Amino acid sequence: MSRFAGKTIIVTGSSNGIGEGIARRFVEEGANVVLNSRNRADCEEVAATLDPERTLIVEGDVSKPEFAAEIISKTVDHFGALDVLVNNAGVAGMGLLADAKDSEIDRIIDINVKGVLYLSRAAIPELIKTKGNIVNISSVSGIGGDWSLPIYNASKGAVTNLTRSLALQLGAQGVRVNCICPSLTRSDMTAGLTDNEQAMKAIKNRMPLGRAAEPSEIAGPVAFLASDDAVFVTGVNLPVDGGVSASNGQPNFFG
Repeated sequence: MSRFAGKTIIVTGSSNGIGEGIARRFVEEGANVVLNSRNRADCEEVAATLDPERTLIVEGDVSKPEFAAEIISKTVDHFGALDVLVNNAGVAGMGLLADAKDSEIDRIIDINVKGVLYLSRAAIPELIKTKGNIVNISSVSGIGGDWSLPIYNASKGAVTNLTRSLALQLGAQGVRVNCICPSLTRSDMTAGLTDNEQAMKAIKNRMPLGRAAEPSEIAGPVAFLASDDAVFVTGVNLPVDGGVSASNGQPNFFG
């Protein structure tokens, strides 16, 4: 397929995991892709396996407002336009809120919430020009609570509701805004869970498909929402969660 031939797409946090999977999918479908993380060497490893003519690395921290202007400017200077922004960069944090340090709260909110706000704000003028769209990466943790992720839940809940708000605000200008809400997906960040037998047993109790997702399995729905196949879809927070959100919350007593 070449649904994105000639299109330019920014994928933040694209040096591994879900972001890398998304970037690969867009390159496979013909797009120019801007790779981003705070570690250029990690992005270079990804870029080395992609088409060098259709990739650009912009190293930087999405939680810094000045970086948002930088990545948009470099993208447009290099490729001529911006068609899709994928706000994927994010961090997690587990524990009791009563024990959380100010620095940990700031870290999660700065990257997961402010990063999406800053990048979206900077991208909107360019996306209006191209009638482009935004795809945010939230989480099932943004549509329901977890036992030990209060700050992460707050940050991802903000992303899901921001998606709705921006869809309302930008629709009349031809810009769509949607969101993917994955469940546990294999990545460097989640290895402590996906490589843990006890944790995966708990996952299998609550997830009909009974396993963690692969990054490529999140990338497909992202590509759909970003494409003209979803031209009349906006304001959607789409669970891509192996069926987790189909449950009413009770354990599987019979599985």
